[in-house]
Amino acid sequence: MATKEIALMAHLMRRAGFGATRQELERRVNIGYEATVDELLNPGVHGIKPIDEALMFRVQPCFEIGGGVPTNSQCEWMYRLVNTPRPLEEKMVLFWHHVFATGASKLDHSVQMLVQMRLFRTAGMGNFRDLLLATAKNPAMIFWLDNNQNHRASPNENWGRELLELFSMGQGNYTEQDVKECARAFTGWTIAHSFPRNPYARFEWKFEYKSDDHDHTEKTFLGKKGNFDGTDIIDIVVKHPATARFISRHLYNFFVADEVQVSSWLDVPPRDPVAVNILSETFISSGYSIKDTLRTLFLSDFFLDESIRFCKVKSPIELVASTMRLVGDHVLPQPDMALVANEPGYMGQELLNPPSVEGWHTGVDWINSGSLLRRINFVADRLSNQELTGVQDLLNGISSRRNLDATQLVDECLDILGPITLNPETRYEMISHVGNLDKLRPDASSDEIIRYNGQICEVLQLIAATREYQFC
Repeated sequence: MATKEIALMAHLMRRAGFGATRQELERRVNIGYEATVDELLNPGVHGIKPIDEALMFRVQPCFEIGGGVPTNSQCEWMYRLVNTPRPLEEKMVLFWHHVFATGASKLDHSVQMLVQMRLFRTAGMGNFRDLLLATAKNPAMIFWLDNNQNHRASPNENWGRELLELFSMGQGNYTEQDVKECARAFTGWTIAHSFPRNPYARFEWKFEYKSDDHDHTEKTFLGKKGNFDGTDIIDIVVKHPATARFISRHLYNFFVADEVQVSSWLDVPPRDPVAVNILSETFISSGYSIKDTLRTLFLSDFFLDESIRFCKVKSPIELVASTMRLVGDHVLPQPDMALVANEPGYMGQELLNPPSVEGWHTGVDWINSGSLLRRINFVADRLSNQELTGVQDLLNGISSRRNLDATQLVDECLDILGPITLNPETRYEMISHVGNLDKLRPDASSDEIIRYNGQICEVLQLIAATREYQFC
């Protein structure tokens, strides 16, 4: 059975990344938990290079130009999710994509979504004030929330409202007048004119500030008066205590344990107010450093507590990416990457296309009768493919112990896939179902080995169908 150190490291890698193979877990246990946290937070300092974009774009040039359909851009991001050597960096892209939800369905410009993902990739663990300012100037966000239609003579409140409600402070911490004044401050923040479509895609949009379209008069915002522009508004918002609590609750919800949906946060207190306060204090004292706040989170008692393991429902993106990494599938940008990139959408989470500015509803909302069947079948199909290198590693790790009985086989499979602790009744039923196993003789033929490994794959598939496997 797994040691406590392996189980703890597996917990970290499920939450701070997209899972890890047993070989990677053992390597990380050898360097230690705190050293692993530091490596995840500072991959460049530890010599971990980003994904090889030259290879990716050479094999699949459509990943770079996007093409006329969003699938190419979805494939590009899915390839990164599956193959990134910097898992926390890419996990933060997913985090901010959920918080600053922007959808390709409205943009009709999938490459611009990748530009936004690039912003989250480079700035997602930096200073929150800088990230929020860069997001306010991001053309995808400007178009998504209509700030290109926010003019001095006719302010549009869409961006200003969502900035306060969903991107920083949360409901209950501002007034309708604050929304109006915020909108006035962002007038003139727009998208520069660009060339029309080329035959294959759109040209990239660029941010432009038009002073003649900006409202330069005095504004009153959150009790402060001045000739504020968008930068001033963001400076005021970031310093407000509500922002620290709001972002900290988002981090807790994403990395620690499922909360109620963000629309209910005004009425429902945090699941763990003490944890949110700890994160808020670090957020403020560090000068709004996301990296420092994450470090506090991963080293905290509430994150290390065994009670929060396997209490979060894996999002469809997490389920697909972690399964592909586990089995070693699509380690190169293969032509059929679209089949994988589309899978999260079939489960309720379409890449680069959240349903609204609120993002996706998480937790148990991921699961219904249709999505659950799709989730189970996706994982089971991969775990049955003995040609995949990751599946071969799983089989070698288990079949090296020959002549296992049903109980030993189930426990070995649970160990190598998690480690996962099943409900006792579920474990008993699984052992009973496995029943008598064929024994593998020392001089077994290749056909006998394949049949024996097939039995192991069946157990792995059964585990993938359990409630526990669908959680992280």
